[in-house]
Amino acid sequence: MTCKLRAEFLLGIIAIAIPVAGANSLDESGAQSSSVQNTVTSTQHIDFAPGRTIHIDGSYGILHVEGWDRPEVGITVTKSLPRGYERKHPEKAAQYLESIRVTAERRTNSELAISTTKSDLGMEYEIQVPRNSSLTIHHRVGYVSVSGVNGNIEATCRRGDLVLWLSEKASYAIDARSNVGTVASDLPGTFAVRYLIGQRYSRVDPSPSRRIFLRTYFGGITIQPILPESEAPIVAGR
Repeated sequence: MTCKLRAEFLLGIIAIAIPVAGANSLDESGAQSSSVQNTVTSTQHIDFAPGRTIHIDGSYGILHVEGWDRPEVGITVTKSLPRGYERKHPEKAAQYLESIRVTAERRTNSELAISTTKSDLGMEYEIQVPRNSSLTIHHRVGYVSVSGVNGNIEATCRRGDLVLWLSEKASYAIDARSNVGTVASDLPGTFAVRYLIGQRYSRVDPSPSRRIFLRTYFGGITIQPILPESEAPIVAGR
């Protein structure tokens, strides 16, 4: 599949995705200045050593996860009311935004869980994690991108797109599958079509140092190499 077709497919999936949800309380700031706010942004930082596991469960909407060199996790969440809600229910708008929370909880010394409860808010997450972390992501609906993370990655999405940026220097065992949609990668590997509407990509290097497991029921999966000169992805619109 050409880059142009892949881009058109991804844009089509994103256009029909329904970004939703929210949960722990984060200090809230950055709300739009109006008589009734319809957007609020919150940020927190949690000390968390490299080489451990981070679980992201129940997220909705747009989720960006990036690796960095700090021994902490940074979580920035922007919540938006459904279109027109603040006009129809001005007395409930602030309470509704406050009621949907994103929680960050240590399960053990080596595991951190970031959870979101279901709602119809628009959600956007910017999460920074130690570069050598392992990730387990269970996203409901929307878009997920992961870059600069060097541990094992498991990511699933019910409806929407998964995009991973991986270093070409590592060895991998990759299992990626879309039930209804395409899987695209510029990394070496094997592609197979499933029931004419789905696609699978796999790669198993000798003695793989990293394991990547990706699943989406309806949507696309893209796996791309990070450019060696920058070791960072170039993402359109960011």
